[in-house]
Amino acid sequence: MAKRRKNRTHLKGANAREAHSDGVPKSFIIKHGQVGSSLTQLVRDMRKVMEPNTASRLKERHRNKLKDYLTMAPALQVTHLLAFTLTPLAPSLRIIRLSNGPTLSFRVERYSLMKDVLRSTKRTRSTGIEYLTPPLLVLASFPPPSPTTPPHLSLLMKSFQSLFPPLSPQSLSLSQARRVVLVSYNQESGTIDIRHYTITVKPFGVSRRLRKILEGGTTAKSTSGLLDLGNEKDVADFVLRKRGEPGPDGYESASSAESVAGDENAAVDLAEDYVGRNNKKGQRRAVRLDEVGPRLELRLIKITEGIPGKEGAVIYHEFVKKTKKEAAEQAAAHAAKEKLRKERRAEQERNVQRKKALKTKGQDGYAGESEGDEAESEAEYEDDGKWDEDEEISEGEASEEGSDPDSSEDEDRPPAKRLRIKGRR
Repeated sequence: MAKRRKNRTHLKGANAREAHSDGVPKSFIIKHGQVGSSLTQLVRDMRKVMEPNTASRLKERHRNKLKDYLTMAPALQVTHLLAFTLTPLAPSLRIIRLSNGPTLSFRVERYSLMKDVLRSTKRTRSTGIEYLTPPLLVLASFPPPSPTTPPHLSLLMKSFQSLFPPLSPQSLSLSQARRVVLVSYNQESGTIDIRHYTITVKPFGVSRRLRKILEGGTTAKSTSGLLDLGNEKDVADFVLRKRGEPGPDGYESASSAESVAGDENAAVDLAEDYVGRNNKKGQRRAVRLDEVGPRLELRLIKITEGIPGKEGAVIYHEFVKKTKKEAAEQAAAHAAKEKLRKERRAEQERNVQRKKALKTKGQDGYAGESEGDEAESEAEYEDDGKWDEDEEISEGEASEEGSDPDSSEDEDRPPAKRLRIKGRR
C-alpha cells in the first residue's frame, strides 16, 4: 500500500500567498520571570488569538532572558514580541516592535481566560478550524485623528494595526473571515479592552427548533446527524412547543418562536459560499459573534523609543509629566548618547579593519622570510655536500687550546656507584 502523502490544505489559494508573503507580521508571545499558572495560561490563550502567524508551540526556559528573544527574533523574521511578566503591583505586558521599536508598556488591570469565558456561556464550542486564518481587527471608540487628539492614541492605534495582517477586501475570501478581535478604548477610565469572538452564521427568520430540522441535529446517543423525534407525538409539538415552559394554550409563544440568530439589522445576504451547512451564495443569514476569550483590560503606562536594553526617549508616560525644557534636555542627552554609541561603533570597525590589515601584512612578510630561509638552508646543504680534497680528516676531534680529550672525559664522568648484593649486610 502506497504511503499517504500529507497535504497542507490550510495553505491553499490566497491564504498560502499570504502565509509566505513578507508583509505578514509574525509574533512571539512569551512570559519571562517568575509567573504563576494563571498568567502562563493567559500566554497560551493569547497565542490562540494571534494564530496562525505566531509561534504557538514556543517553549520558554527558566534560564532564557528577554535579551535572548530579542536577539533570536529578527533572524526568524519575527516583527513583534509580546512579553508578559509579573510585577509586585500587577501583571504587565510589553508590545515590542522589532527591531527598532517602539516599546509599549501596559499594566494588565483585569483578565479572564478562555476556559472561564467558555464556562459562562452556553454557546457552541469552537471546533479549532477557525484558527487556520488570521482574525479581523476592529478598533472601536478611538477618537479620530485631529489636532486636539493626543498623539499617543494615534501611535497606539497604529501599534495594534501592525499586529495583524492588513485587510484587503479585493483579495479576502468570505470563508476566511472566521474570527474578530475587538480593541476598544474607554475614554472615561483611559483603559483598552480586548475581546475575542468567533463568527457564527445561522438561518434567519426561523425558530431554533425549526433550524434543527433544517440543519439536522445530533444527540449524545446518536451522532448520525438525524434529529431524534422519538419522544414527540406530533411534529407540531416539537416545532411550536417549548419543553418545560408551555404557554396558556400549551404552545410556545410567538416571541420564543422567532429567530434566535438576531434581528433584521443582523441579517445579510451572503456574497459567497460560507462555512457551514446550506450557507450558499445569495442565502439570507444572520451573523452572530460568540465570545471565546480571553478578555483583557489594559492601561497604557509608557511608550519609549527603541527596544529593551537600547531604550531611547520616552514618548509618553502615564504618571510622569515633563515640561518642554526637561523634554528638550532629555532629547539632547539621548542624542549625545546615540552619537557616542555611533562613534564607539565606528572606532571598533576601524580597529577591526586595522587588525585585519596587520594580520594580512604579517602573513605576507612571514612567507617572504620563510622563502629566504629555505633558500639559505638549501645553499648550505649544497655546500656541505661537496667533497673538499684539502680538508684533513682525523679520527678524533681536537679539543680547544690543546687540551687532552681523555682528561676532559674523565672529569665529566660521574663517580662509580657501589654495588649492593642481596643477603649481605
